[in-house]
Amino acid sequence: MADEASIIAALRHVSSATVTTLLLKKGLRNVWMRGPKPLRPDQPRLIGRAFTLRFVPAREDLATPESWSSPKSTRAAIEAMPHGAIAVVDAMGVTDAGIFGDILCARMAKRGVAALVTDGAVRDVAGVLGTGLPVWCAGVAAPPSVAGLTFVDWGEPVGCGGVAVFPNDLILADADGAVVIPAAFVDEIVAGGAEQERLEAWIMTEVDKGAPLPGLYPPNAEHKARYEASRK
Repeated sequence: MADEASIIAALRHVSSATVTTLLLKKGLRNVWMRGPKPLRPDQPRLIGRAFTLRFVPAREDLATPESWSSPKSTRAAIEAMPHGAIAVVDAMGVTDAGIFGDILCARMAKRGVAALVTDGAVRDVAGVLGTGLPVWCAGVAAPPSVAGLTFVDWGEPVGCGGVAVFPNDLILADADGAVVIPAAFVDEIVAGGAEQERLEAWIMTEVDKGAPLPGLYPPNAEHKARYEASRK
């Protein structure tokens, strides 16, 4: 098993699109989170282990400003986030209440959290952008989280954007959104990702030369041989 730094380095140049293709070949179809999009268009591709947080629908006796001081709060969860983690927040797709704002995102950035990925919304968007924390979310909203959601826990399996995410799964997020790589498949994706990118780059050069797609993408035996020859 590769160490974490090697895994991140190996996947730095592998797109979320490539990851979904490789996982599809392994039988996993539902790995791309619906909703989360990069808050800033120039965000770099990021890879990190999932640190999960979960909200449920708001209940008036629990979803109160006082709950922010509870031992089971988003504030406490942030203090448990390890350096380099990607916070994956199950907000049930609710986009009319902001789960995190500028102060919480600033603390995450200070702790070295790699990114925030959520199927919900953030608030204080100008301030969030100012923190420098990369965010993938489904929108922005002025109301606080308790206007529509109750925070319940962290460090347990969640559903984000219709995708099951378990703690320690690997998250890859880029311009196309966020993808989960189940922990058990990480080594296989690392092994196949760079090769798939090299193959597709070669196919693109052939397309630029005017080559037709049938037999090229995906490559038949003849084109596979040509590709292998080009690498020698």
